Amino acid sequence: MRISARADYAVRAALELAASGSEAALKAEAIAAAQGIPHKFLEGILGDLRRGGLVVSQRGGKGGYRLARPAESIAIADVIRVVDGPLVSVRGVRPPGLSYCGPAESLLPLWIAVRANVRKVLGEVTLAHVAAAKLPDEVLSLAEDPEAWTNP
Repeated sequence: MRISARADYAVRAALELAASGSEAALKAEAIAAAQGIPHKFLEGILGDLRRGGLVVSQRGGKGGYRLARPAESIAIADVIRVVDGPLVSVRGVRPPGLSYCGPAESLLPLWIAVRANVRKVLGEVTLAHVAAAKLPDEVLSLAEDPEAWTNP
């Protein structure tokens, strides 16, 4: 799985909104400055998040962006799907749409298992978890494995 710059920026922008609370609207410029995201790129991302129902925007002097629902109800996977589509695909195809033959036949359950694990982590971790630096124990356990930090 590859996390695109667009997905990384979208999650970081959503985390800024989560940290600001549900009442405050943040200007795109403030989010961009806080996270070091190019402003024009962020505007497109915020538009995607708005169309995806994750953020709402308000015009005017007190305008800006805020989360459309509580941070506890928005999974990291939700944000990534809105800006990048499916979490796991193979050549642009979702694993259940694939078929293999011969010695490659067992690739399909492998890709399904990878997708299940990615969904488990990104689907269970919410913006609230990350913004509060309180990741679930299962995620912390995976990250504590020294092998997780090395690049083979």
